[in-house]
Formats: sequence, structure tokens, C-alpha cells
Amino acid sequence: MLTVDFDLLSVGPGMRVLDLGCGGGRHAFEVLRRGADVVAFDMDQAELDNVKAMFLAMEEAGEVPRGATGETVHGDALAMPFEDASFDRVIAAEILEHIPDDMAAMRELYRVLKPGATAAVTVPSFLPERICWALDEAYHTAPGGHVRIYTLAELRAKLKATGFLIGPHHHAHGLHSPYWWIKCAVGVNDDDHPLAKAYHQLLVWDIMKRPAVTRIAESLLNPLIGKSVVLYVRKPKA
Repeated sequence: MLTVDFDLLSVGPGMRVLDLGCGGGRHAFEVLRRGADVVAFDMDQAELDNVKAMFLAMEEAGEVPRGATGETVHGDALAMPFEDASFDRVIAAEILEHIPDDMAAMRELYRVLKPGATAAVTVPSFLPERICWALDEAYHTAPGGHVRIYTLAELRAKLKATGFLIGPHHHAHGLHSPYWWIKCAVGVNDDDHPLAKAYHQLLVWDIMKRPAVTRIAESLLNPLIGKSVVLYVRKPKA
């Protein structure tokens, strides 16, 4: 399930791409399939171990174009072990809302991106996230949870203050917001609640089958209640 639109991000062979806060690696895997060299970066070593195993499985299955490479790097988003201007693209998907000093992370993102290059930054959308916070305190107070709710204006302003040129944006995962509202309403840790289980099965069916009816529904819901907002920014050439 991808949040970033790779037609807008334009990733391809010969590029070096950083997936900042890669988590389970969903965007890193897509970058590798597109023939770019990807660095999956995260603080969670267990997640990185799983991503590395998947990189190897993809190579064995013949899913990796010739010349493309995938590697994992463990570290802190506030002090990344990379040289200045070392990446052609950066993806920061659903990470900034976890970091107390988010502008320090933005400055690091800016530092490692090449001049003229593009980054995709995604965070939870304001309205769906605000409803989740209101329904269940445990949703955002768990260790490592969300520390803020962004408005699009705030995200734009902070990235602009960092030095980025602000580009287009879109929303994603409109079908997922009701699922999280249900989860928060019944108890975010209650995975066995019948309503939550039923909606989860719908989401799995949608991800696996991609039927027209849910694709149309999500395209209509995204601008209204999309769970994530994706902003594309560019580092100036000069």
C-alpha cells in the first residue's frame, strides 16, 4: 500500500533514493522495483532486518532490475550518517509526526538531498487524525506514537522555512480513515472486535484485488477524509 505517487516523484534507474523512517519498507521495495538504488533508514533494527530479508527475496525472485541495489542503515533521523547532497530523492512517509524536533529532521532531510532534487513528505491528515485523537487517547500516547497533528499549512510553512520550494500535494487512503475511527471507538488495541475485523477484511480485499468499486470510492474520499497528505518539495539548485 503506497502513499507516495511515484509518477509525481519520478524515480528511476541511476538514482540514489533515501527512504527515511522506512518502517516495513513498502516504499523502499517500490523504489527498488523501479531500478533505483535505495537506502532504507530507520531506528528500528527489527524492521530493518525484515526489510533486508525482503530485498534478498526480491533479488532471488528476479524482481530487482539489473544494477539496482537495496541496503539498510540503522540510525537517528536527527543525525543521519550520510554526506551532504548524497541523494537524488528522499521519501519521508509518516515519520515527522513521531519526532518532537520535527524541524531538525527537516533540516537533515534538506542537507542530504541534492540541489534541484525532490522529496516526498507524508503525514497524517488533520481531520482524520484529530478524530482519532478525540476518540481514544491511547491512539497517540503509546511510546513512539504521534506527538502532533499537522495542518497542511503548518507542514508547508515548516518545510518552506527549512529552505524547500513547495510543490503539489494530494491526499491518500480515504478508505482507511473509517477503519481507524472504528479502531479508536472500540479501543485501538482491540483487534478482535467484530466491526474492526470486518472492516480490516475489506481493506485487505481492496489491497489484494484492487476492484474498480473501491478504487472509485477511494478517489472520491481522498480529498475529503484521506488518512494521509503527501507534499512534494524541491531543494533549490542554487
